Amino acid sequence: MRSSIHRVAVPAALILALALAACSPAASGSGTPPATALDAARLALSQQPRFTGIGPIDENLIGQAAWYRVTESGDGWQVLIRVGWGDCPAGCISEHTWTYAVGRDSSVELVIEQGDAMPDATGVRGVVTAGPTCPVVTDPPDPACADQPVAGAVLIVTDGAGAEVARTTSQADGTFSVELAPGAYRLVAQPVEGLMGTPSPIDVQVEDGQPMSEVPVSFDTGIR
Repeated sequence: MRSSIHRVAVPAALILALALAACSPAASGSGTPPATALDAARLALSQQPRFTGIGPIDENLIGQAAWYRVTESGDGWQVLIRVGWGDCPAGCISEHTWTYAVGRDSSVELVIEQGDAMPDATGVRGVVTAGPTCPVVTDPPDPACADQPVAGAVLIVTDGAGAEVARTTSQADGTFSVELAPGAYRLVAQPVEGLMGTPSPIDVQVEDGQPMSEVPVSFDTGIR
C-alpha cells in the first residue's frame, strides 16, 4: 500500500515573518548593544566634541598625547580617555582623564574625571587639605604644622536642582579640577576615612570665558 505525501503551500509572507522573528533581539537574546569593546569606545568618545579623532593607546608610540583604553567589566566596559599637553614627546607635562562606564545596553556614565585643568576650560579647580596637623597653633605658624593635602577625596558637583552633573577625585597633591559649562553649581565633599566630618557644601558660579573658579576644600582632622 503506497503512502501519499500531501504538500501544503505556505504563503511567502508567513515564511518571511517567521524568519524575521527568529532573528529578532527577543528571539536571539542579542539585542543589547554595544557588542564589542570598539562600540563601547565609540559611545564614550561621542560624549564630548574634544574627543573627536582620539585613537586607542599605542604602547610603542612615544609622545602620544591623547588616547583611550577599554577594559571589560562585569556588566560592560570601562573606557579611560586621556588628553595630555605640554612637551608630550617627553611624556606630557599636564594631563586630564575621564573614565566612562559603558553598559551592554549602550548606557554611558561618567565615573570619574580628574587631572590638570584643561587649557581655556571653564569649571572648578582647587586643593583638598586637612588640618590642623598639630595640637597647638603657634604665632608665627610652624611650617611643619601646615595643613596637609588629601588624596582620594571624592567631590560631587550638583546643579541648581540638586542633580549630580559631575564628580572628581583629588590627586596625590590634593589638587582637583572638573570642567563645567557656565552656570550655578554646588560642590559637595564626601566623607574621607580618618577625617572628622565633611566640609559644608560650597556654592560656585562658573562664568563664560573666565578661568576656572578656585575653590579650596578643607577637612577637619579633629586634632586639638
